[in-house]
Amino acid sequence: MALKRQFDMSATFSMASMTDVIFLLLIFFMVTSTFVFPNALEVNLPESAGQTALKPAARIYVDTEGRTATMYGEGADWQLIEEDSQLAAFLQVVNQQSEDSLSTFVGLYADKEVPYGRIVEILNLGSDRGVRVVLATSAPAKAPLPENK
Repeated sequence: MALKRQFDMSATFSMASMTDVIFLLLIFFMVTSTFVFPNALEVNLPESAGQTALKPAARIYVDTEGRTATMYGEGADWQLIEEDSQLAAFLQVVNQQSEDSLSTFVGLYADKEVPYGRIVEILNLGSDRGVRVVLATSAPAKAPLPENK
């Protein structure tokens, strides 16, 4: 007896395996791709064309060698400060002699090479003494300390 084989051809195509492959590829690319998170906040800094009419009641200058000089008033001479205790006493005097503490401030001038830690120390000294110390963006008219040669 001869057995007859039946070859039924189906004209349909199953998409189930193809969708599984696509989903696996999608998951693979989502897991391996890097997400970009901003590391810093975008800050819009104010800009001004004019300069303020307020003058600092006193000035502090720090040069690249770490020497500090102070000046109280507009036409006074620069005084060399040796220690932070002298600077703290100077800031205490500025606080006591200020008539209006809201509009009185001390301008801090520092060279570009001065470590930021030193600037923060001076700002903290002023804060501890109740004096507003403002970091100035321009150098003083004349350098208060002589250069070492």
